[in-house]
Amino acid sequence: MSTDVPEPPKPAAVAKAYFAALAARDVDAMVACWAPGGREHIRGQVDTIAPDGVRAYFTALFAAIPDVQFNVLSSTVQKERAVVRWELSGTFSGGEFGGIAPTGSRIHLEGMDELTIRDGLIQGNNAFTDSMTFARQAGLLPPEGSKADTRLLKAFNAKSRLAARLESTGAEAVADGVWRVRGGVPRRSMNVYLVEDDGGVLAFDAGIRQMALGIRLAAGRLGGLTRVVLGHSHTDHRGAAAPLGVPVLCHQAERADAEGDGGMHYFDLGKLPAHGRFAFGKLLPYWDGGPVHVEQGLEEGDTVAGFEVVHLPGHAPGMMGLWRAGDRLALTSDCFYTVDPLTTVHGHPRVPLAAFNQNTDVARASLLKLAKLAPAAAWPGHAEPLRGDVAGALETAAATT
Repeated sequence: MSTDVPEPPKPAAVAKAYFAALAARDVDAMVACWAPGGREHIRGQVDTIAPDGVRAYFTALFAAIPDVQFNVLSSTVQKERAVVRWELSGTFSGGEFGGIAPTGSRIHLEGMDELTIRDGLIQGNNAFTDSMTFARQAGLLPPEGSKADTRLLKAFNAKSRLAARLESTGAEAVADGVWRVRGGVPRRSMNVYLVEDDGGVLAFDAGIRQMALGIRLAAGRLGGLTRVVLGHSHTDHRGAAAPLGVPVLCHQAERADAEGDGGMHYFDLGKLPAHGRFAFGKLLPYWDGGPVHVEQGLEEGDTVAGFEVVHLPGHAPGMMGLWRAGDRLALTSDCFYTVDPLTTVHGHPRVPLAAFNQNTDVARASLLKLAKLAPAAAWPGHAEPLRGDVAGALETAAATT
């Protein structure tokens, strides 16, 4: 008696059988083509696991479009990879699909599946289809080019332009390879610095959550945003970091707060007058985009995009600045203020408010540490820079404010 084990079907045969079962609306036969634990990822619609996830998705699809028809337009097989281009048509007249109630609309879509097939079974599927076309055909969005579509587009663009104008000013060149994006209210006194970085720009600090759009637009015009480097993790400096969706770096001593409450645990709003307690009690959480995952912790002396990391603790345990010796340029986050946060009046440099400092005495020492570098210009996290006798102004601030 022969004990030979038959070879599993080839990838081309598995792909053909799978799409034949799909065309026949035979969910059991479709599921039989899958390896348990295989990943079905249809971009923009579903990311699920076989067999149960595949069964549930296609059962819902066939219920929503009872007369659905699938046709294979072309297929290519190479080793374990089968790419199949297909079209779907039918009437959206059955049950809900993707949370959308049936509209009776005719649907016609094209898409592509990229199947990985091994040992005679589908191990994974990376599929693409036009979700925007489905939304238009189903009636969720108006027909392309219609009056309703034009009105919707105009309203969306107006909202985007207004948000960009309200929350940022675009990129203003402040030094060679460095730009400032200002945002926030009042007086747009929150600063984010964009620095040339590997074909794009990094953001030093991330301002408030509402500045994310403006930062993204400004960075896009400069080659795209590569990463965020946090001067510290307070909510008005990490606010847009999570929404921006790029790797985040900070000083190693700031990692826990960046990934936690942003330093709120050491704030003492009781040191503020009543109006300050009320205002900042509301604003701090409103500005925050939430905790971030820190990709890399930095230390004093590390190099980032041609700048040296300088540890300036006190306001926050991992407060840091970026220093470029070539032109004596310092980007300093909240090492010092040139604005009174309680009145929004701009003016001379001062130690940050004690209500927000981890240790005000250490913050004073950091002003003196920065002064010893003798910067030609020091650009803070809020309001306007220091120029001229920067060292003297910082020494005075440390002694008198």
